[in-house]
Amino acid sequence: MKHLLIFLFCIPILVYAQDDLLDEIDTDASSQYASAAFKGLKIVNFESTKLVAKGEFTFVVAHRFGSLENGIDTFFGLDDAVTRLNFIFGITDDLNVSVSRSSFQKIYEAAAKYTLIKQENNGFPLTIVGYNSILINTGLEKDNLPLLEFKHRLGYTAQVLVSRKVNSNLSLELAPTFFHDNYVTIDEQDNSQFALGFGGRYKLGKRWSLNADYGWHLNRADNSPFKNPLSIGIDLETGGHVFQMHFTNAQGMNTNTFLGQGTGDWSDGNIYFGFNLSRVF
Repeated sequence: MKHLLIFLFCIPILVYAQDDLLDEIDTDASSQYASAAFKGLKIVNFESTKLVAKGEFTFVVAHRFGSLENGIDTFFGLDDAVTRLNFIFGITDDLNVSVSRSSFQKIYEAAAKYTLIKQENNGFPLTIVGYNSILINTGLEKDNLPLLEFKHRLGYTAQVLVSRKVNSNLSLELAPTFFHDNYVTIDEQDNSQFALGFGGRYKLGKRWSLNADYGWHLNRADNSPFKNPLSIGIDLETGGHVFQMHFTNAQGMNTNTFLGQGTGDWSDGNIYFGFNLSRVF
């Protein structure tokens, strides 16, 4: 309960510090706000500042194959794939709620994403979005952790997503992040952890863009085997959905897992191919 109160207390602090995707234009001269800084709800791993519209229901299937370094033994990761199913609903144009389930550690998550400020064409230069989530790690086994209680399965995330559409081709984002895991695998690791995310999108054509994001963990334990996540991919827009293909060194797809438990290393070829597929209903 103490950690939940801390999490709720952080929200106000952080607050202050598409019918068809092909019909969505990058610049709307009739609007005072810049539009379509990002076409996907995620850049790659990090949330983008895009929200689904009021009354819109979006289903996202995210998939990460196993490590490519194992080659044909695991059919280049196909045998070790993990999947996340995410259901997102727009309560308003500026407030989304979502629930998801990931096969990575059998994690269930509920989240809220909400617009605080929008970038104006001739005014405020940034879009600022808040993101908060709570997750339950049901993959922890009591046989291996005899002192395990339900509270140890819980984790929390609070993010401020700050983006700027620099021009019609380039969008950038900064994502200060706080996340807390009631159980950590490394004794020296603080349960409360901090990271700074960087991401961007560059349009390559009408339907294609190059995306990348990176998470800089700020208080990782010195003896931790985990790595900062670096991800690079391509977005393809087709009628009604965005298909994102990418390579990343983190197989987990929830914020706590890709920031706190990424095991891959680009220099060793220990990376994962994956995709996010969004479908609007």
